[in-house]
Amino acid sequence: MTIDNATKELVRSRANYLCEYCHSWERISASRFTVDHVRPKSLAGSDDGNNLALACRRCNERRYNFVTAIDPQTQSEVPIFNPREQIWSEHFTWSQDGKTIIGTTQEGRATCERLDLNDERYPVDDSIRSARGFWVIAGLHPPATDPRESP
Repeated sequence: MTIDNATKELVRSRANYLCEYCHSWERISASRFTVDHVRPKSLAGSDDGNNLALACRRCNERRYNFVTAIDPQTQSEVPIFNPREQIWSEHFTWSQDGKTIIGTTQEGRATCERLDLNDERYPVDDSIRSARGFWVIAGLHPPATDPRESP
């Protein structure tokens, strides 16, 4: 089943137009973000709104249909971050310069690794960290709050 436009807009507004994994802003992206199935359809996930999250193309492509990843610190296999059940700031924080996402829990670290949230396989100048640096200079990053923490 195709997700209708009303549901897509609900997902986008609920996320405050942020990728629910890397917290990039859709409004400063060159393309619209995708509606991601938290539990992939290939693993019996549904199109229900409680299973949908807003994801930038980078995160959506890297997440693919993975629901677990290895925490690089403990080497344990753990679930990746679930934006429908977890609060971003309880699993991640920003580096002081606002360019790097730091996983603070097993799930956060594993998600950083699985989704390569900081493009650590590339030189800084060729990575999302470079773009985040420009966004910081422009006063557009990092986002002030997690959408689920808003009153």
